[in-house]
Order: sequence, then C-alpha cells, then structure tokens
Amino acid sequence: MRVPSEFLQQDAVELAQQLIGKTLVRKFEDGTELRKIITETEAYCGEEDLACHASKGRTARTEVMYHQGGKVYVYLIYGIHWMLNFVCGIENKPQAVLIRGINKISGPGRVGKALKIDKSFYGEDTHSSQRIWIEDTYPQKKHMIKRDRRIGIDYAGEVWANKLWRFYI
Repeated sequence: MRVPSEFLQQDAVELAQQLIGKTLVRKFEDGTELRKIITETEAYCGEEDLACHASKGRTARTEVMYHQGGKVYVYLIYGIHWMLNFVCGIENKPQAVLIRGINKISGPGRVGKALKIDKSFYGEDTHSSQRIWIEDTYPQKKHMIKRDRRIGIDYAGEVWANKLWRFYI
C-alpha cells in the first residue's frame, strides 16, 4: 500500500528518518517491478540550508522543490548520475530527501542507475505515478537508525556540513 499523501508533507529531517525501512517501488516499461527497502537517506531543508539546491532560490532546476510534498526531484551530477529525491513538506517551503541507499545498493548514483532514473522523472507525483512510489512497510526501530554528517557538502560551510542529517541502517 502506498504511503498516504500526508506522509511526504512532513519536515525533511523527520521524513528522512521515517523513510528508512519503507519500500521503494519502481515499475519498468515491460511491467516488471523492482521493490527495494530504503536503507539510507539525507535531508535537505530549504533556502537557509546552504547544502540544499534551494539555497540559490527558486530556479527552473529547483521549481519542483517548492511544490507540496510528494513530487520527485531529480538532477544530474558529473554528467552521468541521476540523483533521486522526494520533495517533502508544504508548498513554497522547499525541502527534499535524497535516497542514498536501497538494500544491497549503496550510493545515490548507483541507486539512480539501478532504478533507471532519468530527467523524465522530474516532477512525477508519487501518489499517482505508475512508475515510482513508496509503500508503507514495517518501520525500522528507532534505535537501529544511525545518524551522521551528510556526504560531499563541505562547500556549504561548517555549520551545514556538520548537521547530522544522514540516516541509515
């Protein structure tokens, strides 16, 4: 069963923790489905978060982050890796959660590749999508979820680089 729409309308830090243990479902064109448990996430929290793309303001790239939670935000890095994020929170308060790991696949570039994510997913609504969605599964016990610094964001400065907004099991 898909998570209810309200689930993705919460704060990114809270959602990043609650996504751990949920099932990410990707349905391919041939009808096959890949179902993977989310094992690692990172939270990005609005214009004030200097590691968040929205810190540069509302642009063509970040537009979907300003929508109500439940949309897919994808972007390309190094010209080869599509990063999968889920927009969360309320409209005009840009936040998103990066999916860094799914069972047996670690690293957001590898996740994007395994799920065959591309630009066409930008803005996809997870509540009605026939290609990608999140299902409610048994949540991980809070004590099993670890916290750490987000990866690869030293450019954001010490305050933002040291936020413990990466979650994993």
